[in-house]
Amino acid sequence: MGSSSVDSPATIRFGKDFEVDLRTFELRRDGRALKLERIPLQVLLILIEQKGQLVTREEIAENIWGKEVFLDTDNSINGAIRKIRQVLNDDPHEPRYVETLSGRGYRFIAPVSDEEPQAPAPIGHESAHSNGAELASILTQPIAAAKRGETLDAPQAAASRHSWGFAWLASLATCCAIGIAGWVGWTHFYGAAHPIRSIAVLPLQNLSGDPAQEYFADGMTDELITELSRINSLKVISHTSVMEYKGTRKHLPQIARELNVDSVLEGSIIRENDEVRVTVQLLDGPDDRHIWSESYERPLHGVLNLQRELAEAVARQIRITLSPEQQARLNASRTVDPEAYEDYLRGRYYLSTQYTLEQPLLQAKSYFEQSIQKDPGFAQAYSGLADANLYLALTRNVFEEAGLQSALQSLHKALQLDNGIGEAHDTLGLIDWRHDWDVEASERELDQAISLAPSYPCAHEDRAELLAFLGRRAEALAEITRINQIDFGPSAVMTEADVYFQLRDYQSLLEASRRGVASIPNEWVEHQFLGIAYEGTGKLPEAITEYQKAVELSNGDQSAKAWLAHAFATTGNRAGAEAILRDLKNKTMSSYVSPYILATIYNGLGEKDKAFQYLEKAYKARSLDLSSNIKADLRIDNLRSDPRFKDLSRRVGLSQ
Repeated sequence: MGSSSVDSPATIRFGKDFEVDLRTFELRRDGRALKLERIPLQVLLILIEQKGQLVTREEIAENIWGKEVFLDTDNSINGAIRKIRQVLNDDPHEPRYVETLSGRGYRFIAPVSDEEPQAPAPIGHESAHSNGAELASILTQPIAAAKRGETLDAPQAAASRHSWGFAWLASLATCCAIGIAGWVGWTHFYGAAHPIRSIAVLPLQNLSGDPAQEYFADGMTDELITELSRINSLKVISHTSVMEYKGTRKHLPQIARELNVDSVLEGSIIRENDEVRVTVQLLDGPDDRHIWSESYERPLHGVLNLQRELAEAVARQIRITLSPEQQARLNASRTVDPEAYEDYLRGRYYLSTQYTLEQPLLQAKSYFEQSIQKDPGFAQAYSGLADANLYLALTRNVFEEAGLQSALQSLHKALQLDNGIGEAHDTLGLIDWRHDWDVEASERELDQAISLAPSYPCAHEDRAELLAFLGRRAEALAEITRINQIDFGPSAVMTEADVYFQLRDYQSLLEASRRGVASIPNEWVEHQFLGIAYEGTGKLPEAITEYQKAVELSNGDQSAKAWLAHAFATTGNRAGAEAILRDLKNKTMSSYVSPYILATIYNGLGEKDKAFQYLEKAYKARSLDLSSNIKADLRIDNLRSDPRFKDLSRRVGLSQ
């Protein structure tokens, strides 16, 4: 090999103010270094070298990763182009630098200058002719050697390819030999530079070409989050929180900052007939570095195994140690009838997006029932049906006892089929408390739910409310801290308010519910909590205003009406309170009205005997309102010294 030097440029300039310094491998603008990772910069150099010409995706992939190294290059190239456009502030619709030629590749369209007045880098070359593709080859040439377990010394690496004269090549070669193969297969080189203990799964993109398949993409996202939530030592952001980023144009580092996570999993899904293809890539959140990517293609009946395979792969890539129980669960093989799984996802869609409205809840219930009919061994469908029946009871869209008995029947079947479903243990724990008044059993089930699914937000929310109900303030607030790390949705906001309600901490409730109203102004429950906070701090006019908003936003929910009626009675507006009472009693002829709610109105009107009459009805009906309100409800404070109330408290297993 010859040892003569060549006059190769050390800087490439393009556009008005951009340049690439090939000695430091940096992109600059007006002399200021810009943050662009190595792979996107390699792609940019390949495009610049072929300026004005089409560069296909296949050419980019081959020059950077070669033919033998497996990688999901589509996602990797998409990510690289996205990062290039971000740093260049280039609009893909009106490009000034990188033009997309649909279905073919890319073209660099800005003017380029490679004139360089400085002396060339002192490295020998066989030829003065070099290009960006060869640059990519230099950086990735050690891959094959590293895969074979070989190490190239610096002179061999420098001499093996033509180059633009990189002064740093000799020192880079050894690093590449050790590191680039690790980037492809592991996380040593382009993986995270810090431990990863938290993750957000962004909504999978529906690439099926059919908008009607959005429920399938959203459902698969939810199920993947659920599977990852089972992993100890990994904080997983809730489904409701990440859905806020569906279709977002925000950069990944910004999303990672907002969700406070170390890593982000993004990808796409294509469902065609009975086949599903999922492509995902794991990125270091703060640095937007590629850690790992993979594509999976499976028959739809094997989708449960696919979700577990994905969860295990993520755990392996971020080096989370799985317990033997978790490993066994992830390795367990399960199949599901494809049509049953589709019905299940539809049911979860309605349950997760509109869980307070009767019609969506009834639709969810119907889909879960259809799923069970098609696959009677599908445990998750029974768990979903239990949740639908529970929500119908909690929202008083069915008679509470009927809804709860149906929920319990489904829960027992779900846990008989699969005792490792954390969500089912959570629902059972909630029923143990609210219906059976067995707080010890409730706490055991909620602890079991969290043990099986440490990042399942509903279990933490229910446990926080139970602990507050039991007066265990420090533990309840510790759960609130945990919830605020994994869930940023309305449910988490309402849980915090309910915890302070149970603790009778009205000043903290005032602050929490004000934040809640500011973040979700159309959520009637937050206005009701704010009204309770005002009433608890002696501000009844303000309380009435908030109760009226709650009634309006809820379309007349009986709970909001009862709080308003009590406030009317307390301030002397007896006619207003009696009008609400008549309206609710008339509704008992055609629908369910909680006897506990009627008791609070009678008590506000000064009719204690009537109040106790309806409290007894609530006891016999095992009213959900009785269990959740009996210790904290300020509307019945004047009854607490009455022997009848003490007897009632004893019978429901509570002490004063």
